[in-house]
Amino acid sequence: MAVIEHTDEVRPAAEQAPAPRGRRSHTRRRHGAGFWAVAFAFLTVMAFATVPAPLYVIYQARDGFPTFTTTVVFAAYGVGVVVSLWLAGHLSDVHGRKPLILVSVALELLAAVLFLVWNDVAGLVVARVVTGLGVGMVTATATAHLGELRVRATGSESSATGASVAAGAVNLGGLSLGALVGGALAEFVGRPLMVPYVVFVVALAVAFVAVLVAPETVDRPSSPVPYRPQRIQAPEGQGAAFWTAGTGAFAALAVQGLFTSVAPTFLGTTFHVTDRLAAGATTFGVFAASAVSQIVFARLSQRAQIRLGVVLLVGGLAVLAVAAVVLQVAGFIGGGVVAGAGVGLLFRASIAEAGALVGPERRGGVLAATFLIAYAGLTVPVVAVGAALLVVPTLWVLIGYVVLVAALAAVAGIRLAARA
Repeated sequence: MAVIEHTDEVRPAAEQAPAPRGRRSHTRRRHGAGFWAVAFAFLTVMAFATVPAPLYVIYQARDGFPTFTTTVVFAAYGVGVVVSLWLAGHLSDVHGRKPLILVSVALELLAAVLFLVWNDVAGLVVARVVTGLGVGMVTATATAHLGELRVRATGSESSATGASVAAGAVNLGGLSLGALVGGALAEFVGRPLMVPYVVFVVALAVAFVAVLVAPETVDRPSSPVPYRPQRIQAPEGQGAAFWTAGTGAFAALAVQGLFTSVAPTFLGTTFHVTDRLAAGATTFGVFAASAVSQIVFARLSQRAQIRLGVVLLVGGLAVLAVAAVVLQVAGFIGGGVVAGAGVGLLFRASIAEAGALVGPERRGGVLAATFLIAYAGLTVPVVAVGAALLVVPTLWVLIGYVVLVAALAAVAGIRLAARA
């Protein structure tokens, strides 16, 4: 596999001549439009992933299942993401970015239909697995595609940095948007377990068509490439940097996992906040802060961003834990938002560090491996929380979770800052 680039081989004079200015301008405009098409598809897929977050309370009240079942349903999503990243997250390096993104959007459409026609616990688990499969396929692929499209649209390699900020903001911003849309539709529109999914069926269909017209940025190899699952393996000579980036991404998404699984339930059972919009708005606030912080602090040096991210993440989690002890809902939500801002900076720095370890021809695979570690952070701790809640009081589970995640984030942040 090789990214399409000009070569230095000898060609006939007619081929050596540069493309006419009008053609170059058209090509750049096409890649620029493709950038926004892929960004929209990426945003829509990630938004759909969190639509059910504020709806779990409704499912729970309707079917009478315990909080542990909620964590199982959420974990099904994480399993789908991890399996997809392991089996297919790196395939865009060989088969192209567009096909993988199109398959991802198609999987999300299938999941939306499953939510509509099979909405008991078994159906929720299956739909969340399918959702995770689509998300796992799009994260590394769309991140790499956006960077390549931006470089070709501007003609400047330096624009890849701006594209990485955009990719991170779209990734986490989409997750925030889905929770808010799901909560708002559930609160103000009838049939809360149907309308949000119908809305996203339409949005995903539009995204599929938009990606169809986006340019491809990968040249498929002339001979078949043997298939093998993604390896969680550091590039040669880059082990310390790779695992530091992976640890930072793991810790960042562990915070997000808390707010897309048990936090809405915690709000309802501990703080007695049962408003569906409030549950969605809480998750939205955490993820939106993650997206906005990447944009607001983009002009800071990488080292300054990492240090600020660690301070915000650890400080926000501390406020959240204290608020849970004294039963102060505003502090709980505010601490989550502050921690979310730190998550955005740490997550972006981790992904940027991983992507910079190799050239374009291997970037999709390395990013897929890093996202695989990251989404383990979204899944494994949440399942552990669900299991712990069966035997340990909610408050102590929450405090233990906060302490462990804050420690991981601090260690990874210090090491990332030292490399910056």
